[in-house]
Parts: sequence; C-alpha cells; structure tokens
Amino acid sequence: MMMMMKMMMDEEAHVGMRVTCDGHRGTVRYMGPVPPTTGVWLGVEWDHPERGKHDGSHEGVRFFTCRHRTGGSFVRPAKARFGVDYVTALRSRYEEELEEPTGEEMKISSKTVLMVGFERVRLKQRLDQLTEVSLRRCEVSSAGPQNQIRNTTPHVESLDLSGNLLSSWEDLAAITAQLESLRELHISHNRLSFSSDPNLLSPAFSCLRLLSLNSCALTWTQVLQCAPMWPQLEELYLSDNDITELTRPDHVLQNLRVLDLSDNQILQESLLELSHLPWLEKLNLSSTGFSAVQFSDASAGDETTAFPALKTLILDDNNISEWCVVNELEKLRSLLHLSCRRNPLLQKEKNPETARQIIIARLGRLTQLDMRQVQCDERRGAELDYCKMFGSVWLRAGGLSDPEKLNTQFLTDHPRFLTLIHKYGAPDEGELREQKPFALKNQLLTVTFVCPEDSGRKPIEKKLPESMIVQKVKGLLHRQLKLPAVQLKLSYTCAKLAGREIEIDNDLKPLQFYSVEDGDSILVRWS
Repeated sequence: MMMMMKMMMDEEAHVGMRVTCDGHRGTVRYMGPVPPTTGVWLGVEWDHPERGKHDGSHEGVRFFTCRHRTGGSFVRPAKARFGVDYVTALRSRYEEELEEPTGEEMKISSKTVLMVGFERVRLKQRLDQLTEVSLRRCEVSSAGPQNQIRNTTPHVESLDLSGNLLSSWEDLAAITAQLESLRELHISHNRLSFSSDPNLLSPAFSCLRLLSLNSCALTWTQVLQCAPMWPQLEELYLSDNDITELTRPDHVLQNLRVLDLSDNQILQESLLELSHLPWLEKLNLSSTGFSAVQFSDASAGDETTAFPALKTLILDDNNISEWCVVNELEKLRSLLHLSCRRNPLLQKEKNPETARQIIIARLGRLTQLDMRQVQCDERRGAELDYCKMFGSVWLRAGGLSDPEKLNTQFLTDHPRFLTLIHKYGAPDEGELREQKPFALKNQLLTVTFVCPEDSGRKPIEKKLPESMIVQKVKGLLHRQLKLPAVQLKLSYTCAKLAGREIEIDNDLKPLQFYSVEDGDSILVRWS
C-alpha cells in the first residue's frame, strides 16, 4: 500500500504545484529524500512565512530556497492536499446539501413514490444559468476534463477563485477560456507562475474588465509582464503585493479606469509614471507611504496635464504632513473626490472639522471629502473662514494695496486666495484686527431674530458679540432654526430708522460694520 501511494505521489506531485496542509497554502519547491530520514518529503515554501521553520536548508544542506528565512518546511506527501478540479469544487460547493434524497412523496398515476434526485436535476439546471460563481478557498487546482466547465457553467460573468491552489497562469487560462462571458475575475491570495508568452493566453481573458490580484506577492514588473493578457481591462486591484517602484505602462493597461495600489510601500517619485494613463478615474494609494507630490509642468493656480481623467483619489493612512501637498492636488483638473483620513497633516488642527474646511477651501472642485458630500453651504462657509483665517497674512503680503502684485510666497502657499477674494470680496484691515473676547470693543448685543415669511416660527432672542462676522451668525441660525442646506438672506431693522430694512450682504463683515445695535431685529429669509 505504501509503495502504491508513493508511486501515485510520484506521478501527481511535482515542483511548482500548490498544496494545502492544515489550512495553510504553499508551493512545492522540492520533492525527494531528506537524509538521514527515509522516504519522500515535500519541501514547501508557505504563503505565510510564520507557518515555516527554515529557509529550505536542513543540517547544513540546502534543498530549496525561500523568499523568507522561515518560509519553508518539509511535509510528507500524505499530509498534503493537491486540490481538485473546477467542476468538482463547484459541485461540492453548490450541491452538497443535495446528497440525500428529499424524502418527499408524490403521486404518479395510482402509485405513491419517493422523490429521489429531483432536486439534483433542478439544481443542475440552475448551475447552467449561473452568472456569478464563488469558489473562494475551495482548493481548485485545475480545469478538469476538456469542455466540462463550458458545459456546466456556460454563462458565468463573475468568478471568484481567491485563495485556491492554481499553480500558473496557464492553469487559470484553461478555466477562463471556457467562460466566454467572463468579465470579472477575483484571484487574490494565489501564487501563479508566469507564462513565457502572455500574448498566447490573452484569448482566455479577452472579455475581462475587472481583475483582483490582492496579496499575490507580485512586483510591478511582473504585473506589466502579465498585462498583455488583459487587453480590455478597466479595473485592477493590486493591494498588499510587493510593488515598490512603478514604471510607465507603455502599450498596456491603457483602458484602466480604476487602479488599487494600497498597502504597497511605493517609491513616491515613481508615482508619476502612472500619470499618462488616459482614462484612469480612480486611484487608491492608501498605506503606500505617500507624503509628497509635485506636478512640475504647472505653476500654482494652474492645471497639470498629469492624470487627465482622475476623479477619485484615496490617500488614507499615509504620511502627508504639509499643506503644499493639498495645493498640488488642486492642479488635477478632474479631481472631485478625495479621501485623506489618518494623515499627520490633520493633526495640525485641534478640531478635525477645521482641517476639513481648509481642505475644502484649497480644493475648489471637490464634491466629496472623506466619503462625505461637500454641500454648497459647507463650501461657502469653508471658503469664507479660510479668507478670514489667512486674511492677516494676505494683508502683510501686500494684498490690500495691490492684490495683483502679491508676495510670490503667499501665492505659492495659498494659490486659491485671489480666486476667493474675487468671489467674496476683500476683507479690510479693521475686520481682521485681532479682538479680545468680551472686552469693551467686543461688547454683547441683544438682538431678536425674526422669520417674516414663516409666521409659525417664534422670534428668538440672542446675545452676540458685535465683532461676530455675518457668516458665523448664519451658522448659528442654521443650528438654531434646524434649516436644511439653504441660502440664508439677512437684513435688520432698528428704532432709529423706523420702516427701513437694511440688507446684510457681506458674510465677511462683523455686525458692527452694519451698525447693528442693542435691541435691533435681524430678519431671516431663505431660498
């Protein structure tokens, strides 16, 4: 019996095959004796090196090599499983519950019979119609008999083979070539050896639009080596690989719209190698060590030619610590969505919402930040606050005397400031002078807010500092009146000017600018 098992293993197992043992996956790197023991051993390099014990050496003799010094170990062939073919895994996954007869009875003519196998026939018909198949971690290692996949699941459009035992791209192509409608393929957590001529395999992936290759130990060079196989690919997911330096993808990946490179420690100087991808709309660079970028083809306030279609950029969990990085992102002509959570830059502001407002003000086209929509009122408030926050610096840089001849460093640090001044008007020196809270110059006013076009709302009396700017007053009213995202219009009446209504039309001005006095009424309207 043992001799027969050894002969079977000699026929089945070979170097390069994928195996699983006690729930751990690995690749066979050696098969043969390991003196002084007897019998056949498999030298396995494990996907996760913590499963191993050594680097392929035993008692000073090297039998195979590993990427990690503890990534290898020896196991007996009898303990390893070498996987199953696609259809075997499919039936195990989808028909397992039908191994037993249903036990139901039905009447045929005058006889009552037990229904055995009826559900199996019905499920086979369902398998024929499947458009999505998930065989995740089902130990798939081969395509199986010729055309069996084509005859069993001919309409599959989405296939998940993540965490299986496929050894090479040829093995994978033998499966996908039988799925003519396949558009979405997930093969993360696999280790596939590379084809010597990827172009020969491209017919097997000719309709593929989405490919997930997360945690496959791939370098960028290897990705580009495989890329000719995917001529129509639009979405590529490469999280948690061994990608460290990018090179320009000439003649490949030109249809990409989504690219995920998260959890790869990428040399940031090489990121611009991707900037010429013409249709790239979404780029995920989370946890890549990203800290800086510079588009040298565009000066402050201008647009870069890089990443012409990029709408969504994800920069979470990186090392961004300077506002100049955000300024550079304003040069991206199509950028609408940004996520930059958990970066050192955000810790510079005591209030996270303040950091959010500064980012919104610096990026004029942004419609979504950190997965939250940027509403029109939020943008207006953020930009007005930004003008006030850096207004004193603007004045010192010569903004009030001649805005067009501002200090160059100021324009570099705040490239949108002139645009905001043209949009909202320039703050004056008196308005920006630092005030001491609740001093004589900053005395409290008692004002009554009235909603003349909504008689159901009762007047609200509030004490406010006369130095409070109008934009802050509007923010207070939004909270007090519980109004949705609407545009507020304010005016006021006073006893000195009975019958006259004075418009409050500049959000950057304080109440004292309009001569609002104690006891006046502020009229609130919205549209």
